[in-house]
Amino acid sequence: QVQLEESGGGWAESGGSLRLSCVPSEPMFNPEEVGWYRLAPGKHRDLVASMMNGVPLLYNDAVKGRFTIVRDYAKNAVELQMNDLKPADTAEYYCKMGAYWGSGTAVIVSA
Repeated sequence: QVQLEESGGGWAESGGSLRLSCVPSEPMFNPEEVGWYRLAPGKHRDLVASMMNGVPLLYNDAVKGRFTIVRDYAKNAVELQMNDLKPADTAEYYCKMGAYWGSGTAVIVSA
């Protein structure tokens, strides 16, 4: 069983930046597909960004031009650089690597 450890969540002001990171417990675990999802209060869990074999695949329209998904093979991590944050980005963020999910990290953006 692979566990995913997320970090980097927290509080930011509108227009600010945060960088999320997700690292698997197994150093040799290297799935082809990785991604970030988010769950906002009262909404369904949405895809934020996905990547296949190190190439960005999809971005949610709401984050295009502001968020960037990054695969750091040296750290075996998948990261999400979030710039120009908006209150609408407030959510619990989950990473997914292959078939495994992280437990989530909270992002709160104040107006």
